[in-house]
Amino acid sequence: MQFQPVRFIDPDKSRADFFAVLRKRVDEYFRENKISKNYTSAMVIKTIILLSLYILPFVYLLVFKPGVGVSLAIWSLMGFALAGVGMSVMHDANHGAYAASNKANFWLGHTLNLLGGSVFNWKIQHNLLHHTYTNIVHMDDDIDDKLILRFSPHTEVKWYHKFQVVYAFLFYGILTLYWALLKDFVQFALYTKEGHTKNTKRQNNIILAKIIVSKICYFGIFLVIPILVFKMPVGLFLAGFLLMQFIAGVVLTVIFQLAHTVEETTHPLPNANYTIENNWAIHQLNTTVDFSPNNKFLCWYLGGLNYQVEHHLFPNICHVHYPDIAPIVKKTAEEYGVPYLVNESFGKALRSHIGALVKFGKMPSINEAIS
Repeated sequence: MQFQPVRFIDPDKSRADFFAVLRKRVDEYFRENKISKNYTSAMVIKTIILLSLYILPFVYLLVFKPGVGVSLAIWSLMGFALAGVGMSVMHDANHGAYAASNKANFWLGHTLNLLGGSVFNWKIQHNLLHHTYTNIVHMDDDIDDKLILRFSPHTEVKWYHKFQVVYAFLFYGILTLYWALLKDFVQFALYTKEGHTKNTKRQNNIILAKIIVSKICYFGIFLVIPILVFKMPVGLFLAGFLLMQFIAGVVLTVIFQLAHTVEETTHPLPNANYTIENNWAIHQLNTTVDFSPNNKFLCWYLGGLNYQVEHHLFPNICHVHYPDIAPIVKKTAEEYGVPYLVNESFGKALRSHIGALVKFGKMPSINEAIS
């Protein structure tokens, strides 16, 4: 079944120039301050730190073969580093925001291969579907029901969803492992079937071959070679690898959910003409929430994903600039009477996500989505 795009048409003409005005103001900020929209020295330093925290501890494990306690601590550190590389380095690069150079973005974007994922699928899921159709059920993969989890008020509620607030975070922990093992193959088949690319059969076969090779390399480097060549203890090494995946899965899933699956956001449905009656930029403001804007550590570690409003409006700008353009976005939104959603602390954002899990776990489908 071919994918049916949705249009955004706002009946309120007084807001028609909202995004044009906002974009002009943001452009003026960079021009007046004579700074690039891409990386800064701080971004480069962060990239080195995060990649080092992911790669060097792994080398330490292979060379020194520490005991159980130290090994598990190292795997835990690698889990947080894995998530950090994904949020701060890979994410910007695959949006074309890290550098002005396409080549630099290409290679830094492929740090995703070090994390077990596929750039090809990620760009379709995230750049195309999530960023264009945010919080629109069956179009935004990020809010599609996952196994026994429900993230939309428009899908069918099951009896077990009432308990999802209890088991959700356990399932969040399998995200990166599922991604490395199966998700890319499932997505590749789905995206090919739905026609998200114009590739020929031969081109798709090449892409699939690259995905298979990348998976073989990933598991070869992280499991096969350490166990067979370096003679690492199988049980401890597997336990550590799974611990790393669990930590990274929880961090990545929670951070992305805090921006969209919270009580403050909306989940609009297209009408029979496949139209969302809203301005696209305002739709992003209605379906996205910033959180913890004043927490300097989170701003550093999360790669600007706590400034999701700014990221969704300007994904081509490196995240190190989001704290500076956020006041411009907020001021312009206020002028046009558009809500600018913020949860001031991480705790408040987490409570809002938990509240959304509870709500979606109980409420029946409020409308039938276009299928």
